[in-house]
Formats: sequence, C-alpha cells, structure tokens
Amino acid sequence: MDLLRYSASRFPAAHPQYPFHTPLRRRFVAVRSSLSLPFPEQKAKYYRELEAAVDVVERACRLCVDVKKSLFSSNGRILEKIDQTPVTIADFGVQALVSLEMNRLFPSIPLVAEEDSAFLRSNNLVGSVVDVVKDKATSGYEVTDDNILKAIDRGGKDACVFGPKPATYWILDPIDGTRGFVKGSEALYVVGLALVVEGQIVLGVMGCPNWCEDCSENSIVGVQESSSSRSGIIMVSHLGCGTWTKRLSDILTTESSHTWTGCSVDSCQMVEGARFTIPESQSWKSLPLSVLFDAKRDSENIGKGKILLLSACCGSLCKYLMVASGRASVYIQGRKATSIIKVWDHAVGIICVHEAGGKVTDWAGGSLDIAADQTERRLIFPSGGVLVTNGSLHSKIIGMISSNSSVL
Repeated sequence: MDLLRYSASRFPAAHPQYPFHTPLRRRFVAVRSSLSLPFPEQKAKYYRELEAAVDVVERACRLCVDVKKSLFSSNGRILEKIDQTPVTIADFGVQALVSLEMNRLFPSIPLVAEEDSAFLRSNNLVGSVVDVVKDKATSGYEVTDDNILKAIDRGGKDACVFGPKPATYWILDPIDGTRGFVKGSEALYVVGLALVVEGQIVLGVMGCPNWCEDCSENSIVGVQESSSSRSGIIMVSHLGCGTWTKRLSDILTTESSHTWTGCSVDSCQMVEGARFTIPESQSWKSLPLSVLFDAKRDSENIGKGKILLLSACCGSLCKYLMVASGRASVYIQGRKATSIIKVWDHAVGIICVHEAGGKVTDWAGGSLDIAADQTERRLIFPSGGVLVTNGSLHSKIIGMISSNSSVL
C-alpha cells in the first residue's frame, strides 16, 4: 500500500479543542522531493512520511539560508519575543512552510511546534513571512496572509487538545539555535521535524545548513571554520532503518555525486576519553560530573581526571546531531528550576541518536516521556536532566550522576 497516499486511513484525526476521535477520509497526495532515501520502501513503514519530511526540511533550510543572507542588511528582520529570546522571520517562515505542506499531505495529523502568530500580528510582519514562504511552497499553492497565519497557529499551543491516550502528531522546531542564527558568526542552527505515531517517535529529519564536515575535535564547532567548508547536512532517521546523512549542498544544487552516509555513534568506552558537550546556558561546574572531572577545551591538555568539552553553539539539536554522527560522545543537560524543557528541543534528536546506536534518558536512566504533558504534548519533565550518549558510556555516567548529584 502507498503509505503516503492512504496515510489518512492510518492516523487518528485531530480537532481543535477536542480529543482525537473523528473518522478520516482517504486522500491522494504527492511529494515534490527528488531525493531518494537511503533504504528501500519495503523496509520502512513510514517511508512516504519520511520522504515528505525530508523534502519540506530541505526547503526550510533553503528558506533559512535566504533569510540569513539579508538578516543583517534589512531592518525589522530580527525580532525579540516576550521571553527575550531572539526570533526571526525565518522561525515563522519555517513553521508556516512546514505546517502548510504537511497539512496538505497529511490533513489528519496535527502539528506541535514552537511559535504562534500573536507576535507576528502585533508587529505587522505577516507580509514578510509571506514573501519568504512563497517561492518555497508547493507550486500552484496560494500563499496569502490568512493562510500563513492559520498555518503558524496550527502548531501553536491552543491548536488542539490531546488527552491521556497515545496520539499521532508531528513535532517541529522551526530553528533550534536561533541565537546562533542571528549571530554574525557561523554558529550552528538546526531545523528539526519528527513524527510520533501512537506515542512512539518513528522518524526524524534534521537539517543544518551550516554544518562543517571537517571540524577538528577541539575547535569551537560552528564558529571557527571558514564558510567555504560548510556544506550543511540533512540527517534522517526511521525506526529500525538507522540514521543517515547527506550533504545539504548536494541536495540544494540537485547534485548526486555524494550518496547517503550511515551514521554511528563513537566507540569511546572510557569517560576520561569522551568528548562532552553541554548547553551554553549551563556551566560544567553546575553538573554532577564536575565533582570527578575537570573540563578542558584543549585536547592537548587532557589527562587523568579531565574530560574534553566541545563547544557547540547554539541549541540542543546540534548536540544530538554531534552525538549521532560520532563527533561527540556525550551531551548532558541539567534541568533547572527556572527553565522549562520543550519537547521540540529533543524529539527528533532522540530517534536520530537511538538509530545511530546511542542512548537518551533522564538522569535516573528513565526514557524521556514525550507524552508527560498530556494536554498539549509540548513539555517534558526529565528527572534531574537529559543524558545523551554513545550507549557504551551511559550506565557509567548514570552511576556517577547518582553518586554525586547530592554533592552539588
């Protein structure tokens, strides 16, 4: 069966303000992607959904690249949200584009995403978003102010109510690492899209337009390398099919000289030999392992009782990307009483790391519960924090955290 063509018959319907129970109609849809996936359709239950996700993330990355080119030369392009985190036309544009396309293809599957249109409306910036979405949307599809606003709000917190039962929905982070996006430096940023089916993450796509393939292990990832070395990547993952990457520059220019490359986590088995990464907002001293190890950013000075700490600006998804690709061994994030952990900062990273051979849990070793927020599916509540590893180090680090958390 063509999974994309008949996808509406397999997923529960969403209705604004109501739980999922509405019967569905079958609907024919087509995907614009010219990019084949790295595994056969027969092996992947959600092949067509992943194909569509790759296509829309690819276009979202192109939108980001286009906006960033004009970011520092056009007034009004950089905005400030109420919570003081930077947001750009690109954030809204990506959410609008993904929402439009996935609703066209899969009208029965709701979207959980970061933005809503309130700020856009109050600042009269809808037209700017329409402009950046128009040439990335499906040919022949009308992109209007009204369509854009509705598309953005389709992913907003008031779009639908889930209830306690397992549900099916997309999770989108329009731009993870917006602070990096608006910096003059080439700090990494990621477009992330995942599909949850009946409570299980079944596929994920991450696009990083300025990923550098040849970063040295002790460099500041995403900052020091020249722009000429930045080909960008698309990372895809499907349950049971592994994690794969392809150069984004090849996809954007329709070149085929580079094929998909299978991803695997690194093979490090000693904590002292591991490459760590942590959130920019947290210090090494605030984490339990600091009782046992000092963190150094220069690999030449690593000795007994020290670990190598890689810098990776900005956002959490680029750290997941680093672990899944074998560039980092561990990503550890503490849960602070004053901050809320959002599901879109982790969902796509979870499946990419798992399918690459790694492991993701909270600090107590429990799986991250993406349905803990039963009403909106927007928040997660990990015990202590989030731990992402190559798998080999996981139980060792959990033990160290358990032994030393009370010390801090």
